[in-house]
Amino acid sequence: MPDAGRVVIAGASGLIGRALIDSLRADGIAVTTLVRHAPEAPGQVEWLADDRPLDPAVLAGARAVVGLNGASIGRFPWTKRYKNTLLWSRITPTRTLATAINALGADAPAFVSASAVGYYGSVPGATLTEASPRGDSFLADLCGEWENAALAAGPAARVALLRTAPIVHPQGVLKPLMLLTKLGVSGPLGRGTQMWPWISLDDEVRAIRHIIDADVAGPVNLTGPEPASANDLGFALAQRMNRPFLVRAPVWGMKLALGTDATEALITCDAVVLPEVLTGSGFEFRHPTVVDAVAAALPAR
Repeated sequence: MPDAGRVVIAGASGLIGRALIDSLRADGIAVTTLVRHAPEAPGQVEWLADDRPLDPAVLAGARAVVGLNGASIGRFPWTKRYKNTLLWSRITPTRTLATAINALGADAPAFVSASAVGYYGSVPGATLTEASPRGDSFLADLCGEWENAALAAGPAARVALLRTAPIVHPQGVLKPLMLLTKLGVSGPLGRGTQMWPWISLDDEVRAIRHIIDADVAGPVNLTGPEPASANDLGFALAQRMNRPFLVRAPVWGMKLALGTDATEALITCDAVVLPEVLTGSGFEFRHPTVVDAVAAALPAR
């Protein structure tokens, strides 16, 4: 039988993984982390070091397996080689986890697998929920393959697909914006009115734990409940840092610096993505607006 006191986490070294581990351990929940090096601490298990499959025994008895692997989409430009890295770093670990979970049959733990709101692409003027179709872009295709890899965990496993929005945190979506804001050269990115899904790190972690405990399955949008534009986020950050928000960045300049694919997927992409499944399952946000999220990410000094 699954042990409610143990969670297995892959991708534990990333921003979300570290915060999730801290949250679980603070509540006395045992965590096993899958690492790509020789174990250096109790609870670590090496994997993906070669072509050997993951031993299903590592996952046996756990309440849930959380897969958060993936190379950063914030590295530019997205060359053909780096696009392959973005794909491999998500599909290979996810498929490896799904295969091990499937092998456990009826005793399989829940599989909570990362995905992203990039699944929907850019859909200006539309309101998107988990029932909305996949978009037409590199990121949308990547997310589709990522989710399909997770679903290979088999019919006996409860699989939840985390369509996560950019994290409002100094190590997340705020990282490049904070530098520009500090230098006093922040302002609208292109039009600036494009709608950006977002979520605070605290609510991201709380939502993942809620999904584990509430037996939620299928796609789940991890986005803040109040839609916000790129300008809303940028202005909230500038106010928090007591800096101006005036200098518009032209689209052509961003495409020159970041590349066309990355600019269209991350900067000019326009989508309102609502967390319908999350709120419908009883989750309550601690940071319901982007202003709340920025304030939480940058505490007053």
